[in-house]
Amino acid sequence: MDRRRSEDGGEVTPPTDDTHAPLDLGSVDDDLAVDRGRPIGFWLKLVDGLIDRRFDEVLDEHGVTRRQWQLLNLLERGPATRTALDGAVAPFLDPATGESSSDHLAELVESGWVDLATDGVGDDRYALTERGSLAHRKLVGVVEGLRDETVRGAEPGAYATTVRFLRTAALNLGWRP
Repeated sequence: MDRRRSEDGGEVTPPTDDTHAPLDLGSVDDDLAVDRGRPIGFWLKLVDGLIDRRFDEVLDEHGVTRRQWQLLNLLERGPATRTALDGAVAPFLDPATGESSSDHLAELVESGWVDLATDGVGDDRYALTERGSLAHRKLVGVVEGLRDETVRGAEPGAYATTVRFLRTAALNLGWRP
């Protein structure tokens, strides 16, 4: 075996060729070292896609889409017009297809979870029915479980720090709430 001498004259065994050995990704620090060259944009797009996919899978098991969940969540706060709902979910709609909250509200109305009422002035308002409110309460537990799954293993406070960072970056890049 080839032996080499260290600076102090002691013997040092050379490292073995482990190019085919599996990586040990035992900690977050190891993961960061392995993926050191990946920019924030990579992580943002990856996590966004994974969140969308996982939420879609879990909510589909309960008979709703992610947009419908968002609309139920908004309507839990009180009745709202379609224009207000469109504005609230606009970042998640596909403008290229002309998607609006109406597409998602129609199924919620049909299922009896949401009601459409006219206030007499011409502004139609959507509101949760008792059945919709019950469905929302059940879905809250499902979504909270998914959110917990998403941040499992992160340091306490990491989620809040990340959200503050992303909001700051968005503001610095021209976003205006």
